[in-house]
Amino acid sequence: MGIGKRGRPADSNIRRNIVEILNYIKKGYGYEIYKIYRNFFPKVTMRSIYYHLNKGVELGIFKIENIEQEKGEYSWGESAKKIYYTLGKNAKPRGNMDLKEFLEKNG
Repeated sequence: MGIGKRGRPADSNIRRNIVEILNYIKKGYGYEIYKIYRNFFPKVTMRSIYYHLNKGVELGIFKIENIEQEKGEYSWGESAKKIYYTLGKNAKPRGNMDLKEFLEKNG
């Protein structure tokens, strides 16, 4: 009798959907990706988006393009750190045409 895999599966619908988003916007930061995600795909938490972005970086699905400190008046202080992500070498976008249409209309 074999022992099944433990932990989270290596593949994820959320990560796959983020790949599709980045395939069309080319570069985005976490909150920007979250806003697009929640308007097109099933409900997800921002925390889950950040988890999958970080996990995706580990797996080579996403890569960090750059990190910027943006000045402004935020509830937590005077600046926000924005980490910009792009697709990595292990990303395999499928080309979601409905998402492409949505982004063109709501871009």
